[in-house]
Amino acid sequence: MRAEILAVGTELLLGQILDTNSTWIAEELAASGIDCNYQTRVGDNVDRIVGALEIALGRADAVLVCGGLGPTQDDITREAIAAVMGVPLKEDDEARRLLLEVFSRRNRQMPVSNLRQAEVPVGATIIPQVMGTAPGLICPVGERVVYAMPGVPYEMQEMMTRAVLPDLRRRAGEVALIKSRTLRTWGLGEALLAETVTPRLEALDEKGAGAPTIAFLASGIEGVKLRVTVKARDEAEAAALLDAEETALRDILGDAVFGVDDETMEAAIGKLLVAAGLRIAVAESFTGGIISSRMIAVPGASKFFVGGIVAYDSEVKYSLLGIDRGPVVSASAAAAMAEGVRRLVGADVGLATTGVAGPDPQEGLEPGTCFAGFALPGEAAEGLSLSLVGGRNRNREMGAITALDALRRRLLALA
Repeated sequence: MRAEILAVGTELLLGQILDTNSTWIAEELAASGIDCNYQTRVGDNVDRIVGALEIALGRADAVLVCGGLGPTQDDITREAIAAVMGVPLKEDDEARRLLLEVFSRRNRQMPVSNLRQAEVPVGATIIPQVMGTAPGLICPVGERVVYAMPGVPYEMQEMMTRAVLPDLRRRAGEVALIKSRTLRTWGLGEALLAETVTPRLEALDEKGAGAPTIAFLASGIEGVKLRVTVKARDEAEAAALLDAEETALRDILGDAVFGVDDETMEAAIGKLLVAAGLRIAVAESFTGGIISSRMIAVPGASKFFVGGIVAYDSEVKYSLLGIDRGPVVSASAAAAMAEGVRRLVGADVGLATTGVAGPDPQEGLEPGTCFAGFALPGEAAEGLSLSLVGGRNRNREMGAITALDALRRRLLALA
């Protein structure tokens, strides 16, 4: 069963409203094992909606349309579907009765314009509306089907769950589901990551239809994600397939993988610290509290995070963290800051950042010259050059995630 999503509304094309409906529908289709290869947005124009429907019906077994079922003149989805079916619109007695009931329950007189919502293409079946006024439609087009649902998200979701998905599953004739798992990586660019994973992709290609698929999702400063997708008969089979593929990819990528699905870098660090019985303190200069903020965003952060100091002015670094007077943008200064904050707050691990975020040079050093410092149990504090390239804000954000990843790898070595 192949499905396609068609979102109707000029406001979607103008960017006035985000198309969250298509995303939600796609997730529900995947959970039911129904393939969705295309999503389309089209404005409020009959000819363009007809054209979009015809294209969709040429490559899908079912087309799910959302939007354009309201009572106003620009709600023309019904007319477009009728044109594709080659039939006229006719007022449906049941749709009319349900509309009248809705307004009666609300003690309101129904505007005549609302009767537009009772017009149904001949041969179509209505999906009764239980939350608003616009009924949905199930419209046969030869051996294919068009489902029309309201654009109001909560109305669409209720109708999709109650009527559309059960009908789609019945037509599909087989019970299946599509599940995905995302591996989050750091330290390898998208091209290098793809090159590294190529042998695994080739092995999956050799398996042919039904094998897991892998997609690469560049995510800016959060690294590159690998989304693994499988199709299975049930949850248990899907989990087993995803587990096997995750293991294969981890064997290839090693510690470049830092998390799964929504797991952040700082959450991964938190797990390592808790497992080792360690707590961390942070001293930040050019990152200005970004690392501390990320740390405390993790649920349960109090188990591993003691506190942080924004030592922006050099004098704070000297007097509070106890580093030697002199240049503060260096690997040795970063190491001394990490040791200083660890000692100051009584933590087991210290992490520090110092550098020139920009836009102006400092101490004769160009923007992007940045360092991270690490103080770990049983080891001498050390500093690491981060060598960032970008504007001020990007350097700050990139410096924070790069320092966190470097700490993560050091904690892995301790384990």
